[in-house]
Amino acid sequence: MYPTNWKGILNWFRSKNCIIYDVSFGADICTWAHLRAIENKKVEKVITQPCAAIVKYIETYQPKLLDNLSPIHSPILCGVVYIKKYLKQNNPIAVLSPCVAKKNEFMETGLVNYNVTFRKLQEYFDRNDIRIPTNSDTDFEYNFDEKQGQVGAVYPRPGGLRDNLWLHNGDINITTSEGVHKVYPELDMYAEMPDSKHPEVFDVLSCEFGCNVGPGTGTTQTVFDVMAYMREIEREAKSRRKTGAFKSGEDKLFKKFDDELNLVDFMRSYHPAAPTPKPSERQLDAVFNMMGKHTEEERNFNCHACGYRSCRDMATAICRGLNNVDNCIVHAKSVLTARHSELTAQHELLTEITNECLAISNKLKENLRSINDNMRVIGDSTGKTSERAGEVNDLLTSVIDFCGENKTMDASSVKQLADILRMTQDAFRALDDNVNVTNESSEVIGRSVIEINQLVEKINDNLRKAEKK
Repeated sequence: MYPTNWKGILNWFRSKNCIIYDVSFGADICTWAHLRAIENKKVEKVITQPCAAIVKYIETYQPKLLDNLSPIHSPILCGVVYIKKYLKQNNPIAVLSPCVAKKNEFMETGLVNYNVTFRKLQEYFDRNDIRIPTNSDTDFEYNFDEKQGQVGAVYPRPGGLRDNLWLHNGDINITTSEGVHKVYPELDMYAEMPDSKHPEVFDVLSCEFGCNVGPGTGTTQTVFDVMAYMREIEREAKSRRKTGAFKSGEDKLFKKFDDELNLVDFMRSYHPAAPTPKPSERQLDAVFNMMGKHTEEERNFNCHACGYRSCRDMATAICRGLNNVDNCIVHAKSVLTARHSELTAQHELLTEITNECLAISNKLKENLRSINDNMRVIGDSTGKTSERAGEVNDLLTSVIDFCGENKTMDASSVKQLADILRMTQDAFRALDDNVNVTNESSEVIGRSVIEINQLVEKINDNLRKAEKK
């Protein structure tokens, strides 16, 4: 998940006064504990339990296998026990993990306070705009607050526990299984087999490509990227082991564990969970409907693509929360068909709306041209009106002056005529002012018409592009 900025992330937590421990160190303890338990005959024919999803499945659906389930804590909890019991740290513990199922393990044991998945951590960084600096993807050493782990770092990949055990004892009979479509049927098979046919260690993971491609990673890396990265980690860890923890044929790290650790401290017990009741026909009918299986033929298609023997087994698993309808190929096909029909209908509706918008837009352009023509006519008319008003004003002024200078006319009549002429002159001035306002408004309207016309052109261009798409 974080191939180039994991150090920056750990440094960010350290800047928040967190103490940073390496889970790989707990994995090394886990390997040591398994080896010593096998050597001392404290365990025989074990199913590994670092995968919390496997533990939950056995507790719920195969309780007869609890006696086979390894009593050794997972790498994380081996590390947590070491922190609490041997380092005497009592602070709350948060685990950064790729696994959503670890929450069950932490709740059952009460040893860990928080399970923070990589996906949720990245969402927090994105939401709060936290930028983490990158680091070299070839340097895997880090200054943890306790020792850095060795080859325990490869536990997250398929067969990681097996490879660690074989590194110390290549004679142990180990069988592996990974992936929901393979491991659970094989666990059921294991439950029916005589104990004599069981391998010494059955190393199992629910996720097909290991923890690093688990549901809580949120990674965009391919399985090839992840496996290549794990190979680099293994190479570097083995190199560190040769130069530090393993000298002169003696494993100094495991000798330290022998001298300082008590195997019993790293062991746990299990309790069978109440199994989910067998679903009723009504519940199965509801699930079948959700899967798009409405006829008896559809409900007995039994293509096995989901990994179950029959459609009924798949529906039962969905009822029990072990699977979901999206993993049914019939359901997936029906969903795709429905989405295709919906997209086709949406495309047709969009085309219809686009054509209507283009028609309205073209009509609007015609109206804008008409408005523009009318505004030009108004402009010409108001210009002529203003010109005539000026001429009339000049004429009235001349008449008033003539009447005032004419001595032969009656003074009272002259005054009355002059008043009427002045009122007429005021009216023409008001007309001239209105004409000027009209001219200014016409210019504003004309500019607005031009802007509207430009916007309409842009709308038409976008509509045509949408129609082509």
